[in-house]
Amino acid sequence: MAATTRTMSKTAAGKSSDKKAAPAEVKTDVNGPKDFFWTYTEEPHRTRRLEIIKKHPEITKLCGPEPLTKYLVTAVVALQVACAVYLQSTPFWSLKFWAVAYVIGATANQNLFLAIHEISHNLAFKNATANRLLAIFANLPIGIPYSASFRPYHLTHHKSLGVDGLDTDLPTALEAFFLDSIFGKAFFCTFQIFFYAIRPMTVYRIPLTRVHALNIAVQVAFDAALVRFASPHALLYLVLSSFLAGSLHPVAGHFIAEHYVYETVTPAQRDPANKVPVPETFSYYGPLNWVTYNVGLHNEHHDFPAVPWTRLHKVNRIASEFYDDLPRHESWVNAIWRFIWDDSVGMNCRVKRQNGGRMVGGAVSWKESEIQA
Repeated sequence: MAATTRTMSKTAAGKSSDKKAAPAEVKTDVNGPKDFFWTYTEEPHRTRRLEIIKKHPEITKLCGPEPLTKYLVTAVVALQVACAVYLQSTPFWSLKFWAVAYVIGATANQNLFLAIHEISHNLAFKNATANRLLAIFANLPIGIPYSASFRPYHLTHHKSLGVDGLDTDLPTALEAFFLDSIFGKAFFCTFQIFFYAIRPMTVYRIPLTRVHALNIAVQVAFDAALVRFASPHALLYLVLSSFLAGSLHPVAGHFIAEHYVYETVTPAQRDPANKVPVPETFSYYGPLNWVTYNVGLHNEHHDFPAVPWTRLHKVNRIASEFYDDLPRHESWVNAIWRFIWDDSVGMNCRVKRQNGGRMVGGAVSWKESEIQA
């Protein structure tokens, strides 16, 4: 059975580029390691969270809503509406239209994507309904209703990290097969916003609720009003901004950087007897966190999803001995570049589990305390 290695550069690995890691159990096909990294180990975040709380019990005081979030959301929504009105008479194919959409619009809408991500953990208000309404408001400049559907899929991602058939952040086997080339990976990075929008519905579907209905109704009314009182170009600006925010854009690098494995995985490390899991979550501590709600601190976020964006750096400082040696990314742009051009990194470089996990928003109703745990 053929095997290969995957090399992680110092840029991608940070301080621990020479640190070895391997899955507990991995499946490979007869053509070589073109499958995902299969493992039967538990996802690492719950275990590390318990260890950190045992050593640093004061860290739990960081949990709870961040009042600043609602003001930032309001400011960015106002900015995007102002830009849309400003460009209402600008030709779509003009340099000005695309430059504003790429530089301002895509950055702003990625900020709103991640505001909705933050709000999905109930980290803007103590009241759950207030969080749902703020998410719908943050959704307005995105142009397409998605905040209500995002929450259950995303919380399932936390509860079922890497679980095949539950974690919709994972590429499907079909994606890994057809996009296993430089062209395929470039296509994926260019149009990944569509993959993240459509893939969840192909894996499993969540029941529609009144929150979904409200999300759709408010979004359609906003879009119609924008077209009526501004122009179709104003709405087109918002939709283009959303597309570019999930395309070849620096802030879109977090989609790939968070969970794709850039680590070296040797044949010896594939031995299940070693019981050393492949790192499957990677943090980034660079300046793009300033406009992305610190989503780069992704190990910290998965370890403590009830801690808001403004306090994730405190988690890192308090429990630095748990984070300093973890592999990390130094650049989201480099993460995109390597993903496309490096043959050792690809769509199948994700850790997968066949069992475990819990679905949020399905047939079982979880209490908020259970969801955020």
